[in-house]
Amino acid sequence: MIPFLDLHKINARFEAKFQDSFQSFMDSGHYILGTQLDAFENAFAAFCGTKHCIGVGNGLDALRLILEAYKALGKVKEGDEVLVASNTFVATILAIKQAGLTPVLVEAETTYFSFNTSALKEKISQKTKVIMPVHLYGQIAPMEALLELANTYNLYVIEDAAQAHGAMSASGKRAGSIGVAAGFSFYPTKNLGALGDGGAITTQDDALAAMIRKLRNYGTSSKYVNEEIGFNSRLDEVQASFLLEKLKYLDTDNKARQSIAAQYLSEIKNTKITLPNWDGTQNHVFHLFVVRVLDREGFMKFLKDHEIGCLIHYPIPPHHQKAFPEFSQLSFPVSEKIHKQVVSLPMSPVMDSTQVKRVIEVINRY
Repeated sequence: MIPFLDLHKINARFEAKFQDSFQSFMDSGHYILGTQLDAFENAFAAFCGTKHCIGVGNGLDALRLILEAYKALGKVKEGDEVLVASNTFVATILAIKQAGLTPVLVEAETTYFSFNTSALKEKISQKTKVIMPVHLYGQIAPMEALLELANTYNLYVIEDAAQAHGAMSASGKRAGSIGVAAGFSFYPTKNLGALGDGGAITTQDDALAAMIRKLRNYGTSSKYVNEEIGFNSRLDEVQASFLLEKLKYLDTDNKARQSIAAQYLSEIKNTKITLPNWDGTQNHVFHLFVVRVLDREGFMKFLKDHEIGCLIHYPIPPHHQKAFPEFSQLSFPVSEKIHKQVVSLPMSPVMDSTQVKRVIEVINRY
């Protein structure tokens, strides 16, 4: 059996270092907001090319806290609109709604699996304050066009970079340093994954970073001094220490993913399979390798029968989710097509050449 993702094998490479880190953590007696978090925040900010990194509880909180901080700073207010792609994972929309803002869904396209920029421009209104591009599957959204629109209409661009750790835009900027701020997830399956939940925010904005640091810790500027209505969302010391170790190998792991993707793209020769678009640059780190197929059930059964793991990211578009009845009458044909056809193939930096060849061989026989 070739698993979709072997997390044990990915993390086994670091087990000895993790044990050393955990022993240091135990010996320190300092379990929250300590030296390991400081070290990781500094290292991840440097990696992304930003002044600030603030570790938080998870990727959903990362996005929400950016919006909450902008509210606290008077940059946005409740009810303001945030433009978001209609084919994103539900967390992007939850963050907007939980912050008291209004998500406005925009039709998708199938090159970047991001906004259709023409449709995006049509959705801009007097109430629009934020564009929230999602670097879906690990590929940088078309940021140059989005930044141009944002500049024209005086909007904030906040990146959902939960799947794009280490990806780089055409301008040479890493995911997390292109917009005014970005939210990352360190969920265990991510390219930079913790051994539990975790997230972070990156930004160049001093005032925004200072506000987020307050909000993640009950709204305090110092112990028991509460200046804001805050939250409890802090990346803990253990996960920070593990992430600090794994960060050293992120670029290498991403290159391994890109190498597998290049082999898939050059050797899968089956007209029933629509392969993803990639120009061969660093703009895609292949958190997921997503193909499209008309008979998804038949294709997935074929893979299962041949012991090839696969998953669907994601089966239900946000406007069809019961949690969002306000979207139920909307129609996004491209997004709906994407959600009906996508299948994620095995993709991992620890896949060996035999496994990769086997996946290709089976798919070509479908």
